[in-house]
Amino acid sequence: MYAITGITGQVGGAVAENLLIAGKQVRAVVRNRDKGRAWAERGCEVALAEVNDASALTNAFASAKGVFVMLPPIFDPSPGFPEAREAVESIRKALAAARPARVVCLSTIGGQVERPNLLNQLHIMEKVAAGLKLPAAFLRPGWFMENCAWDVAPARERGVIPSFLQPLDRPLPMIATADIGKAAAELLLSSTAAGVVEIEGPERISPNRIAATFSHLLGKEVTMQAVPRDSWESLFRAQGMKNPVPRMQMLDGFNEGWIEFEANPRKGTTPLETVLRSLLEQSA
Repeated sequence: MYAITGITGQVGGAVAENLLIAGKQVRAVVRNRDKGRAWAERGCEVALAEVNDASALTNAFASAKGVFVMLPPIFDPSPGFPEAREAVESIRKALAAARPARVVCLSTIGGQVERPNLLNQLHIMEKVAAGLKLPAAFLRPGWFMENCAWDVAPARERGVIPSFLQPLDRPLPMIATADIGKAAAELLLSSTAAGVVEIEGPERISPNRIAATFSHLLGKEVTMQAVPRDSWESLFRAQGMKNPVPRMQMLDGFNEGWIEFEANPRKGTTPLETVLRSLLEQSA
């Protein structure tokens, strides 16, 4: 039995899908029965647990051969990341009590970076989980290609996509969630894989490359437009963010190159065009 958190999301769902294809039993860890119904219909066991409920998580992880752990995304954290720290402590208690044979934690490119930025939340999780001395792998993917979902509407409606990633011709490490899920499932099934595993797509992708791919798929010209750095804070606050600084620091890290892989990442196989085509179909 493999317990999967975040199963209703893209990465967790891809992990579960790959395990089911491999003929393994899956336990869907969800917040409520409604969210787990689709997985129950596919033969998965369902366990109810909130990420901050260590007791419920312990029950969800109990007797599992492997556990896939991911933090709920917090894009507007309070200073010092108290929300992430509370969730990490709950996960730590549950893993320490359940002692699964294998743990795979979804981390991020730059998971080793201590310089302040939004991804520090996953750096915290890595350090805490490593302290449990369980057989654990920390999967560090690049920028999600599926983040381009935010680009679909402006590409279609105006033909101009605002970009916080810049310069616009600089290729960045990106990866499809399907490839992340496949890699995580392989790590759960492995008897030896442990430590940090980094992964990116088959090639690096610039914002301009994203625009060109949208142009090809939509049959019209689509361009990228860099959003001036000095306007970011006011824009993010206008969108409702209370603490935009960590997000801005993360973007600086990608743009300046200090959020990067430590070693030579493994390569996924899903091309950008496949992801963008799917996003366009979903939004049609």
